[in-house]
Amino acid sequence: MESLAEIRKRRRALGMPLGELARAVGRSDATISRIERGQIRPSYELVQRIVTYLEAQEGIATPRLTARDVMTRNLVVIDASAPLHAAAQLMEQRAISQIPVVEGGKVTGSLSEAALLRALGEGGGSRSRVRVRDVQESAYPQVDTDFPADILASLLTQIPAVLVAHRGALQGIVTKTDLIRGLRGTSMRRTSAS
Repeated sequence: MESLAEIRKRRRALGMPLGELARAVGRSDATISRIERGQIRPSYELVQRIVTYLEAQEGIATPRLTARDVMTRNLVVIDASAPLHAAAQLMEQRAISQIPVVEGGKVTGSLSEAALLRALGEGGGSRSRVRVRDVQESAYPQVDTDFPADILASLLTQIPAVLVAHRGALQGIVTKTDLIRGLRGTSMRRTSAS
């Protein structure tokens, strides 16, 4: 059972007046105050109603960010058959550090600045027959649009980007910069839809 002191902490963290909680669960302000101070022991059913209401409000106060919320929607991709110099030019024009590689409409790999620099450093960029597929790296993992952004944070410490798909169709990409921007710029209070 929820600690009664925890109920008070959670209510206060939400900035919720005592009266709002009391009305929501059908009790008086005085009863809720006495419950929070441990002066009376409420029934299990009442505690469950209180906790359910607080959880619902916490869901409104701190919405869970998803991949959809933080992704870059204008996904830039390059065909595996493209010349390496075209990939370099595209990455420079778009100011991007990594790009998914596609072939036949399917993601087959990725091209990072590091891979591009290695290939160009080896003289690969000067030969027009070198194609992106010749130097591409592993494909970035794909997640659904509803994938939790907090889990993306741990993924992005290991890899440079994550692709976002919905029903198999690519929707966007999340890089470290996208995630930082999304987490920093998100309001923690969702407006009601009424």
